[in-house]
Parts: sequence; structure tokens; C-alpha cells
Amino acid sequence: MDRTERILELVRDGKMTVADALLKIRTEPFDDLGYAVVDLHRAVRKGVPEVVYGAGKTAEQISGILSSMVAHGQGRVIITRLSPEKAAEVLKTHPIAYYEEAKLAVLGGMPEPDGIGTVAVATGGTSDIPVAEEAALTLESLGNRVDRIYDVGVAGLHRLLDKRERLMSASVVVAIAGMEGALASVIGGLVACPVIAVPTSVGYGASLNGLSALLSMLNSCASGVSVVNIDNGFGAGYIANLINHMGK
Repeated sequence: MDRTERILELVRDGKMTVADALLKIRTEPFDDLGYAVVDLHRAVRKGVPEVVYGAGKTAEQISGILSSMVAHGQGRVIITRLSPEKAAEVLKTHPIAYYEEAKLAVLGGMPEPDGIGTVAVATGGTSDIPVAEEAALTLESLGNRVDRIYDVGVAGLHRLLDKRERLMSASVVVAIAGMEGALASVIGGLVACPVIAVPTSVGYGASLNGLSALLSMLNSCASGVSVVNIDNGFGAGYIANLINHMGK
């Protein structure tokens, strides 16, 4: 439960006046730490609290941001792009769960899934799994059931077709691939649900660190395919979460 929900419950129970509740909500939209301005109202505006981007921040800064969030009632915090070294330092002050392959940490544990369906996360190859795990863990930490379907790229199309029932039963598919990025188009031609394509920087020279996959996905002839930035597993997971909670 976040701070705003607690305030509303106090009003409901007659322990706080409406005027006092409005004052508290309006006067603390953010917490200025000097090195970071923590957005305390993002959950109210967006439905999802602020997420901490770990790259470029020191472990001390990350710990300070987490302390602010916890003090203001945010029960669960996601930290993306967190190195193992910084994770070890942050763990000294906050009981985070760290997932090294995804370079992602979660403070506050994983919630029970409450989405409208299952989100399938599919990869072209094993080398795409770190990006896929960033997407999958983001989804799980936001309350989604995830079906991981890994290493089903178009170089062996029978592997993907073998999983078509799982793909077709998903409410959203996150398709993650490097090289030429064809996986998203193939999946987009099979399923009725939205497909979120994630190009990865996996591939040889002409893949241009994911640019070739990005352009291929943007030019997909399959309807219902949208594309996020190169290696942006978090962004894809976030969007899939919003789709999977429509009408909730």
C-alpha cells in the first residue's frame, strides 16, 4: 500500500479530514534529495510508482533514493541496470532481491499476479535472454503472470511453431531478437494480441549493435507489432504490463 492509499483509508475511517488529506497529498509531490528529486506522485498519475535507473548512479545514491521511497510509503521498488558490485553495496542497507542476468533488483518482493491474462516473453536465441529477463522480471514485479519461451528464432522455425498455442493464448507477447529481428514479424503473423518487439544488440558486424533489428522491426508487415528501443527489456515489460491490466 502506498502513501496516498493510506491517507485515503484514514479519511474513510474518520481519522483524517478531507482538507488535511488534500493538504498532505498536494504538499509532497516529490522529495528533493539534492542529487535526485524523487517523484512521489507517479503511482497516482501513472498507476506504477517511480522506477530507479541504476546505471550512472552510485550505490549510495541508489540507497538514498530507496530510503526516500520507503519512507513515503512505496512498498515495492524496481531498480534496473544495476551492476553486481552496486547491488552488493545496496544490499547492506536494503533487502533487495537481485537478478544478475537481468541486472535488475526488486525491493519489497514479488506480488501475486493480477493481470487479465498471461504475457509471453519470447526470444530468438539464448543470447537474448538477459534482455528478456529484464522484461519478464519487470512484468512479474508489476503483478503479471509470465510465460518464458526462449530460443525459438526463425533459424529453426519449427521450434516457434511448436509453441504457437502458448503464444496464441497470451494477452500480450514480448518478442525479443537480435540479428535481423525477424521473430517479431513471424509472431505478429500468428497471434491476435499486441506484440511488443525488442531489438537486441546481438549479432555480427552488419547488425550494427541492434540497429538492423530495430529497422526490421519498425518495418514489420505484420499488423499489431510495436517497437521499443534497442535492449529495452524494461520498457517492453512496462508497456505489456499496462496492456495486461487494461480494465482492471
